[in-house]
Amino acid sequence: MNTLRNSVKLIGNLGQDPEIITLENGNKLAKFSMATTESYKNTQGEKVKDTQWHSILAWGKTATLVENYLTKGKQVAIEGKLTHRSYETKEGEKRYVTEIKCNDILMLGN
Repeated sequence: MNTLRNSVKLIGNLGQDPEIITLENGNKLAKFSMATTESYKNTQGEKVKDTQWHSILAWGKTATLVENYLTKGKQVAIEGKLTHRSYETKEGEKRYVTEIKCNDILMLGN
């Protein structure tokens, strides 16, 4: 049951080509955005599409997989966990970011 405490599963499309960062120790980080879209009918019976954007981080072997196979528009399923962090801008404003740390990825579509 502990794995259910902070678990995210999404299916969506990459919004951009992944950004790959190689750290000094050789470890890789892949950063990309992913869109999930759901459709429903509003009270007037009109079809409405609701798109949500998610920031995804992948480390190590998963980052290498992302680097070699994923590009903008590709459909993927990811599993991971929510992470939160904050940082300060050059102007001294505090910003908060929610990201998904990807543990597993499955390529879908063509």
